[in-house]
Amino acid sequence: MTRPCPFKYFKTSREIIRLAVMMYVRFPLSLRNVEDLLHERGIDVSHEAVRFWWHRFGPMFAAEIRKRRIEGMRSSQWRWHLDEMFVKINGERHYL
Repeated sequence: MTRPCPFKYFKTSREIIRLAVMMYVRFPLSLRNVEDLLHERGIDVSHEAVRFWWHRFGPMFAAEIRKRRIEGMRSSQWRWHLDEMFVKINGERHYL
């Protein structure tokens, strides 16, 4: 069964909602700064709408970012390992 679209009942497009939330989360901006930046781009949105979108869609966007980050690490097959090491214990050097 497919999930219903979370943007279904919003008049604003999903791209604008994503842009506003990601600007607020990614950069150290206030809600009013995000409102002003969007207004300069010709998008008229109130800071309260940005706050509502952030509370509603923020966790969903964060989960997507985490998922992409984990998938990127899995696809590279990257593993951290240690071949050899020198340790100094009581001034004496030991090889592991």
